[in-house]
Parts: sequence; structure tokens; C-alpha cells
Amino acid sequence: MPSTKKNRKFFRGSKFKISTDIDMSKAIIKTEKGEMTVEFYENDAPKAVANFKKLAKEGFYDGVTFHRVIPNFMVQGGCPNSKDPAKAHLAGTGGPGYKIDCELDGENQYHDRGVLSMAHAGRNTGGSQFFICHSRTNTAHLDRNHTCFGKVVENVDLVDDIRQGDKILNIEVLED
Repeated sequence: MPSTKKNRKFFRGSKFKISTDIDMSKAIIKTEKGEMTVEFYENDAPKAVANFKKLAKEGFYDGVTFHRVIPNFMVQGGCPNSKDPAKAHLAGTGGPGYKIDCELDGENQYHDRGVLSMAHAGRNTGGSQFFICHSRTNTAHLDRNHTCFGKVVENVDLVDDIRQGDKILNIEVLED
């Protein structure tokens, strides 16, 4: 169904529109600190969502760490080099062996608290690494530069508890 103003929700106090006319799939990111439920932005970032779900189902993320944590900004994980202590010094440089294009034109391409976004080393170089934002503070420069492909909708406070080196135990994709 095409988008119209009548099937959009506007949240009081927020300048962002949230599309409500789509079905959104979910995943549970299981960490050493607890579990976070993520809802995907499948209409805004179908390639990033499909890629993340594929990697999660293959177990790619099992055992990777959050290798980069910047307080009041974001936590980043998804590098396979973070699994192997012999390659730990390379954490942040690895990926799945291919790159995906950025998807920056959707309505939900704003970095706010709990938003999942693709990390990259330049436009169209994403693969497996992703980050979750702590807040809207210090993230506006990322809007339409990094692909937002989901948002933590349950237990977002866990993002504040994650420290560098904490592991992702598993990511369970919940089918539609």
C-alpha cells in the first residue's frame, strides 16, 4: 500500500515521522548484558535488513564483540576479527567478504536513541558491522550518511550498559 499522510503517525515532541503502513520484522540481539529486541526498517533499507538477517541466521554474529564503544554516542559490533583473540587488534576492520550499498533515501534515516545503523569505511562499503546509537545527541551528522535499518524497541537501556569487549551471544531473527 502506498504511503499517505493519513497512515502515518506523528509523535508529540518529535520532529521525525515514523511510517506505520508497513510490516516490520524483528530480531533479538542476545548479549552478555541481556537481550534487546530490534524492529527492522524493511521499507527504508531492504538490502541492509536482508543482509543483517542473513548473517544473523548463519550465526555470523555469534561471539563477536562490541569492539567500539563511545559513551553518549554509540556501541559498534559485527566485526568477525573480534571473535579471535589472535586477531583482536584487527577488530573494526573485518566484514563478510563483500560490501553492500548505502540506502539513505527512506523516511527513517535519522539517528536517534536505539537506532541500528550500518558502519562503513566510506559510502557503499558496509558489510556486517553495525552500531546502535545511545541518543540523538552527537548523531545528526550521521543522518543520510549511514543506513539506518532498525531500532531497539525493547530493553533499549541495555545499550547504556554495553562496554567494549562485551559479546553478542546470538542474534535470533523472528520471522514475520
